Amino acid sequence: MNKGTVLSTAFIWLASLTMIAATSTTALSQEFNLRMQTHYAPETVSGKLAQGFIDNVETMSGGRVKIEMFWSSAVVATVEGFDAAATGIIDGEMHGGAYQTGKNPAFQFVGDPMGGYDNPYELYSFFYNGGGREAANELYEAYNMHLVGWWAGGQEAMSSSKPLRGPEDLKDWKFRSPPGLETEIFAELGASPIVMDFTEIFTALETGIIDGADASSLANNVGLGLYDIVKHATFPGFHSMPVDHVTFNLDVWNSFPDDIKAIIDTATQALALQTTMTFDIANLEAATKLKSEGVTLYDWSPEDRASFRAGAMRAWDGWAEKTPEAKALVEAHHDFLRRTGKIE
Repeated sequence: MNKGTVLSTAFIWLASLTMIAATSTTALSQEFNLRMQTHYAPETVSGKLAQGFIDNVETMSGGRVKIEMFWSSAVVATVEGFDAAATGIIDGEMHGGAYQTGKNPAFQFVGDPMGGYDNPYELYSFFYNGGGREAANELYEAYNMHLVGWWAGGQEAMSSSKPLRGPEDLKDWKFRSPPGLETEIFAELGASPIVMDFTEIFTALETGIIDGADASSLANNVGLGLYDIVKHATFPGFHSMPVDHVTFNLDVWNSFPDDIKAIIDTATQALALQTTMTFDIANLEAATKLKSEGVTLYDWSPEDRASFRAGAMRAWDGWAEKTPEAKALVEAHHDFLRRTGKIE
């Protein structure tokens, strides 16, 4: 090989390495300007937590990802946020799967698998270690969406003018219920759920139309003033644990390099942990306050919770027959609940 050939070969290798380096630099410097929507206002606790998610993504990506958040459902109605992302009007959204049960009943089991889990940490374990992420994305990706993860504010509490010591006290208990699966679960256990708007609860309790309400978490119920009227509540709650989600249009998600996907996934896990811890503290503070004011709180025994869960499972089985996707998600939950000893 002569000197000219050696120099030519060296030049080619140098040029190739330069091109590879330039390509790598371009990939690493690629910027993503994302539009997302949430139903939360920025000044609320959940809004501030969502802002923390944005800050984490932007910081960990070194500024390569910028997120413009449309607060308080500023682009489309809350129930339309999912479709807005799926069709590309926005890139992602932070609402909740339960808003999409009219599209497919399977979304109930990603929005609020009622009666299944005692706390958010168990639900996170199902998602990350129990096949939940894979099962849920079978559903989401059929609608051109990708589910990154869930964030749960915690268990809701039942508030009542009568004791709620266990399942036996649910017999003929008239209470405000959201529509859907919950009405079936409680009817199965002998209660009398009455579907009414959230804004009607206070007056209905005052006038005795209802004995109690499934409204929100203990801390939020304090803010609503429910315990100015009723003096009984379940705590910690267990019957309902609605979750919000972090999603992206599937094409947008697939356009991210692996490091950006990992950053968004990590920020979502941090959001989940921070949300649960924040509301855990708020609920514990509310419980301390309520006890000092004469409100009785009922922590159901493991046996009573198992009895409630059995009733919930019977209602789940009915919903599993509605669509193949609902059946698949119910089976995924069943597998994990058996694995962890929650059901037989």
